This record gives sequence, C-alpha cells and structure tokens, in this order.
Amino acid sequence: MESSIILTNEQIKNKTRRIAYQIYETNCNEKEIIIAGINGNGYVFAQNIATILNSISDLNVVLCEVLIDKKNPIKKISTSIHSNEYKNKSLVLVDDVLNSGTTLIYGIKHFLEVPLKRFKTAVLINRNHKKYPVKADFKGISLSTSMQEHINVIFDTENAYAILE
Repeated sequence: MESSIILTNEQIKNKTRRIAYQIYETNCNEKEIIIAGINGNGYVFAQNIATILNSISDLNVVLCEVLIDKKNPIKKISTSIHSNEYKNKSLVLVDDVLNSGTTLIYGIKHFLEVPLKRFKTAVLINRNHKKYPVKADFKGISLSTSMQEHINVIFDTENAYAILE
C-alpha cells in the first residue's frame, strides 16, 4: 500500500502555531492554563503547543500528560499532575489524530470528574470518522479518509510529518 505525506514539517509547525494562538485568544483573560496531552503523540503535540504558548503569552502554562490505554480506554486513566492542580482551571485536552473519538471521549470523561472553568479539545488532524459525539475545538486539518486508511504522525526532533497509509 502506498503512503503519501499529508502534512510536512513546516505545515505542522504552522498549524501548531495557529492552534496555540487560538488557545491563547480563547483564554486571554486567564492567568493559568492546563495543556493536557494524551500519552504518545498527543503529549508531544501538547508540548509543542505549550512551548509556543509560553513564547507568545504571559499565561502560566502547565503541561500535563494523560495516561490512557488506547487499546482499552475503559481502564483507569491517570494524569501526571494531581487533579487539584487543574480544578477550576481552563484545560485543553490534546491529541494528534481524532479518528473514531474513542480516546478523546474517555479522556473527556476523566476530566468531567473535576470541576473545570473551561474545557476545550485540540487535535492536529481530524479524520471525520467519529463513533462518539466529540469534536475538536481547535484542529490543524480536517481530512475525509476511508476506514481502511491510517494516518501516522511522526514527531522527530528535527523533522515532523504526517502520512496517510
């Protein structure tokens, strides 16, 4: 099966910067924001967003890793910071690809157990194959693909890209 590049390193950088600005615009009256990345590529993408937010704003950006078993998301979910650190704060849940919505919906469920001031979601690629009624508030690109196709995002230190396989 052939694979084709759908996002280059430069395009990913531009989309990440745009998402960071959108997050800042939505939270410009806040003092602190929690950027919660789903383990794996979601967390790497969250780190990239947090880096840009730190450079463009005076927000106190707190990075949080959401530890979820993507093959069995019903298992207990945990975070790298205690729930008291995001209670009554603005939080953005970040993942690289929104495919069926399973990972994101279980991540959202976890954060619903704590009162939040504002809750948003961000993804680099939205695939439009949702099983669950979940949407990305901030997205880099929306892509209609077949269920047989797979999107793989590679975050290398020097070069990031997304391919459709």
